[in-house]
Amino acid sequence: MPTLRALALLAVTALSASAAEVKYQLVPDFLGTPPGRKTIGNGHGEIAVDSAGLIYVSVQEKDAGIQVYGQDGKYLKTLALPMSLHGFVIRKSAEGEFLYGAVLGEQRFLKARLDGTIVMEIKPDAFPADKGKAKDKAGKSVNALKLTSCDVAPNGDIYVVDGYGKSWVFVFDKDGKFKSVFGGPTQVVDGKGFANTHKVFVDTRFSPARLLCLDRGNNRMFHVDLDGANPRMIADKGLRNPSSASFHGELMCVAEIAGRVSVWNKEGEMVAALGVNDNTGANGTKKETNTPAVKPADWREGVVTSPHGITFDHAGNILETEWNQYGRVLRWDRK
Repeated sequence: MPTLRALALLAVTALSASAAEVKYQLVPDFLGTPPGRKTIGNGHGEIAVDSAGLIYVSVQEKDAGIQVYGQDGKYLKTLALPMSLHGFVIRKSAEGEFLYGAVLGEQRFLKARLDGTIVMEIKPDAFPADKGKAKDKAGKSVNALKLTSCDVAPNGDIYVVDGYGKSWVFVFDKDGKFKSVFGGPTQVVDGKGFANTHKVFVDTRFSPARLLCLDRGNNRMFHVDLDGANPRMIADKGLRNPSSASFHGELMCVAEIAGRVSVWNKEGEMVAALGVNDNTGANGTKKETNTPAVKPADWREGVVTSPHGITFDHAGNILETEWNQYGRVLRWDRK
């Protein structure tokens, strides 16, 4: 039987000759800025679209929280949510539409209405002590969680990943009660434990749904069942450190922090590569990827720097937000 690695080699990292290319067109300077600001603000988070088509961007600055934009890219308002909302999704259920977020600076999970009202949270002490605690040099118990991402399954179960810590994936029920944990350095997938599993997403393109794991530390992405079992490699070669993803129809778009936005079909074939950065600036020497320091004067139209968050809108267009201290969002419309 072929290994997961051998199967993953079939998901080539250049456009597959057998896969139909999907075409997109850049929409330059799409997103505006809040009043009185020249830039969006420090970006180290995520981007999402609600059912009305409004665009939500997390900004890591005091009193910034989540900025909300219209479908035309014009700034509308800012939600008073934590500034370190590193990963979030917007999901609709019978109860309504909510924002679910992992707050990196406070190591908690929150559920909020789209006006920013927090209706539920999972605090650090709700995580299992053997995974969420560590000993400092003095032997004192300290919080070791470094929560980076979350998503919600069709049955309401909540998945939260410790992506800047040990890469444990914690599962809670819809009311925030702890159920189970998997992943981490001890769960081996194709010879390697989970490492810097930056974000996880419930992939409902499949039935039953699967959990997509963006295992950035191992530069790979794979599915597991919602209980953490039965790993299926999507790709582990030629990636540029996958950091976030979104789904639309049978497609998946991926933000790769080392300089690319990629689009994949349901069969695990890459069908588009957008904004590819050769890792040098206009003079051929400036490092532009996997860094938040690229200044607006050095941005190149349609060329990404450090893709960190990504979403499809309802029409299948792609919005990508970057790890950038000034804040940068790019848009590609499907042709």
